[in-house]
Amino acid sequence: MSVQESYPDVSSAPVPRFAPDGRPLSLAWTYTPRELLADGVVHVVGVSLGVIGALALTISAALSTLAPSEKIAVAIYAAGLVAMLGTSAAYNMCPVGRLKWRLRRADHATIFLMIAGTYTPLVALVGTDGFAFGLLAGIWLVAVAGAAVKLTLPGRFDRLAIALYLALGWSGLMAYESVIAALSPGALWLLAAGGLLYSLGVIFHVWRQLPFQNAIWHGFVLAAAACHYGAVFRSVLDAGA
Repeated sequence: MSVQESYPDVSSAPVPRFAPDGRPLSLAWTYTPRELLADGVVHVVGVSLGVIGALALTISAALSTLAPSEKIAVAIYAAGLVAMLGTSAAYNMCPVGRLKWRLRRADHATIFLMIAGTYTPLVALVGTDGFAFGLLAGIWLVAVAGAAVKLTLPGRFDRLAIALYLALGWSGLMAYESVIAALSPGALWLLAAGGLLYSLGVIFHVWRQLPFQNAIWHGFVLAAAACHYGAVFRSVLDAGA
């Protein structure tokens, strides 16, 4: 009598999508040294300008005639700006390894908080009705929830997060009459330019095959952040004059 040996059907076994540390197995860094250098230059410039700009904005607000709540709103934005630029630099410049994927969580989470932080001083300075503040509360609720997902479920919902970043960023249009229209023309154009730059930059964020793709994407982020910074600073000067 013969005995037939059987083996488990490994072909039907599910293919793992994530490493034990939460890193998506499909995500890999294949940038050349020149690409890393270019991206590093963008981040050094961004962090340097961000820290200087945040200090200048906070001091200007503190010395102005703004109400205490408005000064706090400006400080929240300044802190969010530095946090976003700092975590992005730490994540992208960190060598591939476990620490890098942990920093990725913080990097993606602070994007949500930065979007909400940008709207905070604008609503505090020029918001004209309860709808504007209700919308701001909703933006913060979504931002905190999105940040929590990024911190606790790294590597999940990445494509959905990109769509949510954009939707959250443009959600201020819902309060056009009570916030956007109340901005000075200069601040309004800077705010719109920043939104367009962020949106266009997403094209390069997902264009993985393009040489220097990461540096180009972060260049768009830096330019967009500079526009939004200008909109907030202009609004602080207008309100505190």
